[in-house]
Amino acid sequence: MQRIPVPEPAPAAKEPGSSKGLGRIRHYIDPMDKARTIRNVANVLNLSTPLGLVLGLVGKGKARRVGHLVVFEDVKLPLINASAMTVGDVVLMPGRTVEQASRLIPDLMAHEDEHAWQYAYCLGLPFLPLYGLATAWSMLRTGDRASANHFEVQANLLKGGYRIRDKRPLREGFRTLLKR
Repeated sequence: MQRIPVPEPAPAAKEPGSSKGLGRIRHYIDPMDKARTIRNVANVLNLSTPLGLVLGLVGKGKARRVGHLVVFEDVKLPLINASAMTVGDVVLMPGRTVEQASRLIPDLMAHEDEHAWQYAYCLGLPFLPLYGLATAWSMLRTGDRASANHFEVQANLLKGGYRIRDKRPLREGFRTLLKR
């Protein structure tokens, strides 16, 4: 938790025998940190973070804390076809570390942090089928999984390393889908 030091007002008089006195600092907690802590608790209660922890452990990733997120680096899971995947407050990084991913996509962790918020407002696990539907819609409209995916757009496509593709007419999307 990021804490911002704020000097405490000097006491009128030091209590005899007390080691307390001048130079003490009380900490002010940034309101955004409070909101993220509430989000973290919500994502534990809605079971999305526990699911992410299980996936990270099953994928034999190396766990570490980055801000308010738990990151499993070098995860080996067949389902992940992305630079990173967030489940609750857990970010799964296949085959790389945060530093390696950040060299390629500098704002990736900010993008993944937005996905953690999305799990909270979708009340956890319902995010997964909603994300699937948004991906299908994006494939239909743009031919790629992110450009018209509400969740990726809201998390900022460019921060996630995605290209922005133009939308195509639905008729063209259906034609392409039927050809497969």
